[in-house]
Amino acid sequence: MATLKDQLRADLTTAIKARDAVRSSTLRMVLTAITNAEVAGKEARELSDEDVVGVLTSEAKKRREAATAFDDGGRAESAAKERAEAEVIAVYLPEQLSAEEVADIVTAAVAQVGAAGEGMRAMGKVMGVVQPQVKGRADGGAVAAEVRRQLA
Repeated sequence: MATLKDQLRADLTTAIKARDAVRSSTLRMVLTAITNAEVAGKEARELSDEDVVGVLTSEAKKRREAATAFDDGGRAESAAKERAEAEVIAVYLPEQLSAEEVADIVTAAVAQVGAAGEGMRAMGKVMGVVQPQVKGRADGGAVAAEVRRQLA
């Protein structure tokens, strides 16, 4: 079974041969980010598929934020480019959770921690239980907002 990083490299080769400029430039950028993550820190290491998904998630988030910023600045063409890159990255991410699924996970975590009635003081405990379950499958900001809503 090929690792996610090997899959990205193979898809880059395919995109270059097909002369797909957006896909090939995005995959190059992602592979560079993965390499940077591998050599960051005191010693170089090989990233696991889970770590690669973490890099992909942060790259996708950067694209979404940039697209929003470009829209706010009136630069629709740049925003469209960022969204196209985000779509390429999204292909390699796990299936995203719906808002209802996130709400169900948060409800279960609140019950598990016994945070009902504690209010916002319990947010850290609840997030500690929720984060491993949604890692790479839901936006952290949306998860935090749902936890706040349920604890309020």
